[in-house]
Amino acid sequence: MTADRHPLSMTVNGNRIDLVVESRRTLAEILREDLGLTGTHLACEHGVCGACTVALDGKAVRSCLMLALQADGGAIETVESLCDDDGALGPLQQAMADSHSFQCAFCAPGFLMTAHCLLAEDRDIGPTRDEIREELSGNLCRCTGYQSIVDGVERAVTALVEARNA
Repeated sequence: MTADRHPLSMTVNGNRIDLVVESRRTLAEILREDLGLTGTHLACEHGVCGACTVALDGKAVRSCLMLALQADGGAIETVESLCDDDGALGPLQQAMADSHSFQCAFCAPGFLMTAHCLLAEDRDIGPTRDEIREELSGNLCRCTGYQSIVDGVERAVTALVEARNA
């Protein structure tokens, strides 16, 4: 390897990925440009808006702030992983659609991945509305009043709790 190129191995949406990348490249760039996973959006590129949020080892991270090499050995989930195997909307996505959570939807991947990480936490009961609001507070939307986004996550929590108790 040259001084500026390094091997990178990670799992992305369940698939093992091995690349050689320049040390300066962000995780968002690798996901979008090298892997074609354009659901991860780039907006502010300062970690403020949350549009680039992905899950790294189950935790929500800003992929625009993270060097790709920091994800070496990790398990990445992007918004593309939330669909069902047949390509239909997954339960979280469906709950958000049913609640009319988004207008332009540019921010949707970041909100979805933040909510996905929140819902994946090992808890006896789902998060409260206040906990949902707190968790989503790091994501920005320029179209909605956030109410419908919180409603969508609440709807997903209800469906998750019902599925666990069935």
